[in-house]
Amino acid sequence: MKYNHRIIEPKWQKRWEEQQIFRAEDNSDKPKFYALVEFPYPSGAGMHVGHIKAYSGLEVISRRRRMQGYNVLFPIGFDSFGLPTENYAIRTGVHPRVATDENIKKFTAQLRRVGFSFDWSRTVDTTDEKYYKWTQWIFLRMFEHGLVFRDKALVNYCPSCCVVLSNEDSQGGKCDICHSDVVQKSKDVWYLRITKYADRLLGGLERVDYPPNIKQQQINWIGKSTGAFADFRLVGTDDSLRIYTTRPDTMFGATFMVIAPEHPIIEKYKDRIKNLDEIYAYREECAKKTEFERTQLAKEKTGVKIEGLKAQNPLSGRTIPVYIADYVMMGYGTGAIMAVPAHDERDYEFARKFGIEIIEVIKGGDISKAPYIGEGEMINSGFLNGIKTVKEAVAAAISKLEELGVGCGGVQYKMKDWAFNRQRYWGEPIPIIHCNKCGMVPVPYDELPLVLPPVDNFEPGEGGESPLAKIEEFVNCKCPRCGSGAKRETDTMPQWAGSSWYFLRYLDPDNDRAFADPDKLRYWLPVDWYNGGMEHVTRHLIYSRFWHKFLYDIGEVPCDEPYDKRTAQGLILGPDGEKMSKSKGNVVDTNDVVEEFGADVLRLYILFMGDYEKAAPWSESSVRGCKRFLDKVAALPGIAKGQGVTPALDPKFHKTIKKVSLDIEEMKFNTAIAALMTLLNDINEHGALTIDELKIFIKLLCPFAPHLTEEIWEELGGEGFLSLAAWPEYDEAKTVDEQVEVAVQINGRLRGTVMLPLDCPRDEALAIARADEKIAPMLAGVNIVKEILVPNRIINFVVK
Repeated sequence: MKYNHRIIEPKWQKRWEEQQIFRAEDNSDKPKFYALVEFPYPSGAGMHVGHIKAYSGLEVISRRRRMQGYNVLFPIGFDSFGLPTENYAIRTGVHPRVATDENIKKFTAQLRRVGFSFDWSRTVDTTDEKYYKWTQWIFLRMFEHGLVFRDKALVNYCPSCCVVLSNEDSQGGKCDICHSDVVQKSKDVWYLRITKYADRLLGGLERVDYPPNIKQQQINWIGKSTGAFADFRLVGTDDSLRIYTTRPDTMFGATFMVIAPEHPIIEKYKDRIKNLDEIYAYREECAKKTEFERTQLAKEKTGVKIEGLKAQNPLSGRTIPVYIADYVMMGYGTGAIMAVPAHDERDYEFARKFGIEIIEVIKGGDISKAPYIGEGEMINSGFLNGIKTVKEAVAAAISKLEELGVGCGGVQYKMKDWAFNRQRYWGEPIPIIHCNKCGMVPVPYDELPLVLPPVDNFEPGEGGESPLAKIEEFVNCKCPRCGSGAKRETDTMPQWAGSSWYFLRYLDPDNDRAFADPDKLRYWLPVDWYNGGMEHVTRHLIYSRFWHKFLYDIGEVPCDEPYDKRTAQGLILGPDGEKMSKSKGNVVDTNDVVEEFGADVLRLYILFMGDYEKAAPWSESSVRGCKRFLDKVAALPGIAKGQGVTPALDPKFHKTIKKVSLDIEEMKFNTAIAALMTLLNDINEHGALTIDELKIFIKLLCPFAPHLTEEIWEELGGEGFLSLAAWPEYDEAKTVDEQVEVAVQINGRLRGTVMLPLDCPRDEALAIARADEKIAPMLAGVNIVKEILVPNRIINFVVK
């Protein structure tokens, strides 16, 4: 048959849809398999081949699971709130609702055209009021349980987008959306108290099947450290500056302190400070810097000594100066640090610049040249002198701090509470009302969803106020608690809100009484396999685990961890080997590939181009190679005759079934496809195969190229859909070679190979090797001292 993708692919996509063969069944007696992919943000640019790769891995696994008899849930949806759509609305005047709906239509058409086996009956859209009703509901439950709070803080602010960004959304001092420089600004901020779950988030990683690099990134992001809190008394006052350190054993070497320029102690004791104008001027300069700029190690050290305030080292009793410096932040730790210049590079540079004393407390280096950051014997440290291990010295220091009542052991986290508001229109309204009498009052549950009001002007207000703040009929309301006049919160939630629980809504997307039915939650959860990008393992993955653990704590979900397994795909690079981008002109459009070569070729090539977890450049010549392969497959019915097996091909079929089956489970899709290509070559070399063997071949290929294989199945008279046919099984005995190639060494150097029967007896194996026409001359006239046999692998003759 001829492979005409323009006819075959729409035909089978229509049939799959008409028969709803990919629709999951709730509470089935079959074993369940819940496969989850990161749902896309429906941008106006449409999908690119990177999206296809992201979904193709679990697409293949889901198709195989159905053929194995599983009840498969493989859903898709759209993460549609966010700044890009709102910025587009500002530029064009097109309402975000209209733009989002059009973009979703475009994405849906592209996904369907590629032939993904999604259960389209469960599609969700985070901007749908029926969806974000439950996003708001979860927010209010968190509010009830003390996990939501509001505080004034220095925040990461993007002047271009006019929006507050979390640390996660402003890495490197750049806005995640527009890539402009981020500045520090004091604003009222809504937070989710994710730090309360830090230990649970760490502990849960021990019970899930995530790759080591993903686990490590989460561990690093949470950043748990153990150490000590210590109080440095401000001389002449009743106050202390509390610091946290992982190395309390070095405290005798603390010769100065540094506090954040914004530290409240400055205002409290401003009458004592002699250089207040200098302090304020420096603070003003710091406010112009991003958090990223302030905390960079490789920059010139700046700071101001506070004239009028000194601190007392709690262990040494020494009086030491106090400085302000930009690299200490109020939002990190306690806003104050002790500085040990002899054993810390940043402190060393600061001390050298400002002429501060440097005291060595760990033997092992030359502090006149550089700080010593290794381990060694404690010196110049009173009761710690002579201790040679960090563990023992730290324990002793903590014990002394506690004995003196000036400190204690403690734990800190790098991860901070989650800044959870945006001053923009296109997001979930935060369902809180501000009442002068009652304070912050939640919108009653029976009034959810609190919907976005119609807006013509999406521009943020001056100073970064939300566009909602300009709509009086939205802002002004009655307090649901006391009935007096009140005002609604006008900030909206960040885009991460809707994606923190979408995998739960797939289970019951039309339920208007709960975010999902408890029976469906018990049946489907946890997600069996979740695949996504590495760029989301420290934000979305942590956020969604946090939300899920909270819902578990209040009895709304049946398991503590949402995802049993998590994997990640690598990028598809442009033909030039660079990351795809419009500006570089190297973006590959999925529609172009499908139009010219067909969806099956696109699907096959994307998984054949290299290791699934690694980046690989696009190659049109390789695309054409995959097209030639499928053309050859399409020709197989012409040489298929009879039933049963072909003796010469039978072992090769069993080996291929085993390899493809195992490789799919390990996401080694490229080698699975290569095995099918090798088998096809063997078939063509033989010149014929049976119809039964052809059916096995197309079953193995079906998850990768479902349209063509369905067409061949129909031509062969196969019953029903190939996509639902039983997955082939292999006979282990037939996957083992009857003969093996064994390397022959002389004095450890490879000299040749011999073919031996599998598990050949020692004497027979050695005799065959000695008689080999290439090896025999090399052994002639020498004394064989020892003969070594590693069964089925190596023979080594030790000679003199």
